Amino acid sequence: MEKRENAIPKTMKAWAVTTPGPIDGQKSPIEFTEKPVPTPKRGEVLVKVLTCGVCHTDLHVTEGDLPVHHEHVTPGHEIVGKVVGFGPETQRFKLGERIGIPWFRHACGVCKFCQSGHENLCPHSLYTGWDHDGGYAEYVTVPEGFAYRLPEKFDSLEAAPLLCAGIIGYRAFERANVPAGGRLGLYGFGGSAHITAQIALAQGIEVHVFTRGEDAKKFALELGCASVQGSYDPAPVPLDSSIIFAPVGDMVLPALASLVPGGTLALAGIHMTDIPTMNYQKEIFHEKTLTSVESNTRRDGEEFLTLADRLNIHPEVHEYPLAKADEALRYVKHGDIKGACVLRVSED
Repeated sequence: MEKRENAIPKTMKAWAVTTPGPIDGQKSPIEFTEKPVPTPKRGEVLVKVLTCGVCHTDLHVTEGDLPVHHEHVTPGHEIVGKVVGFGPETQRFKLGERIGIPWFRHACGVCKFCQSGHENLCPHSLYTGWDHDGGYAEYVTVPEGFAYRLPEKFDSLEAAPLLCAGIIGYRAFERANVPAGGRLGLYGFGGSAHITAQIALAQGIEVHVFTRGEDAKKFALELGCASVQGSYDPAPVPLDSSIIFAPVGDMVLPALASLVPGGTLALAGIHMTDIPTMNYQKEIFHEKTLTSVESNTRRDGEEFLTLADRLNIHPEVHEYPLAKADEALRYVKHGDIKGACVLRVSED
């Protein structure tokens, strides 16, 4: 039997993707509406949303870059909230406990990928804000095994971007095989890249940023990055590793060309425009590695949150009220972001 706090309403304010399309078009693809407060199923908890980060993947869902998985879905997967209700067979969290809800919502647990520690590649995986309603709403449910406890030092606004921008950036950083004391290139400098830069800088890595945004360039230098340049400019020094956060396939060739022999380029996004034809000798020869990043494992999330706590990583946050989620998405699309956008849904 479901258990929940008293005084939980039957309906809630929430955003819903109506007809996917350009967020800055004549008709908005997303609508601020009312939805029923969800009922937690077996193994799930009901969460009152405190904050929700605005991720570039939300823009892909809203604009239709990703195919529709759930009609009129509520986006949002960088969710911080407090537990206010329980479905059957739940025991991990206490009533009122603050938890984090990420993008990765479900894996089958029995396929060869789940059994070998690669649950992020599970063919039956499900995702918050794409397959299931997410955090651009007052309430949300989550399977308790896929939520995170959050370090106390992070308030609810700055904790939100850690739950995707931070975790995915961490996995991309690991996939990029950055050597100790090496040189790392970051292509695009938004919510995820500015957290990844802090991880790298705190560990003595030299960071070079490639971005179109003037504010983003200034911010990168303020954080301590060694150089900033345009998105397609050649690197000022040979790079050991690079990560592309921008969903732009055209960046792959100049990024590969700037790597040292044996260097690695990781593509961090879930969506990217087509990659142009490569010149074998110029871009990929000399044992360079090109790899992608698909979601993350729960172990990645636990490792990153522990590391962020230890290294004192703090996202730069731009706060928006829930009712202005569409405005935040337009800002993300503009691309010149100093940090991350976060919706304030309710007070702690």
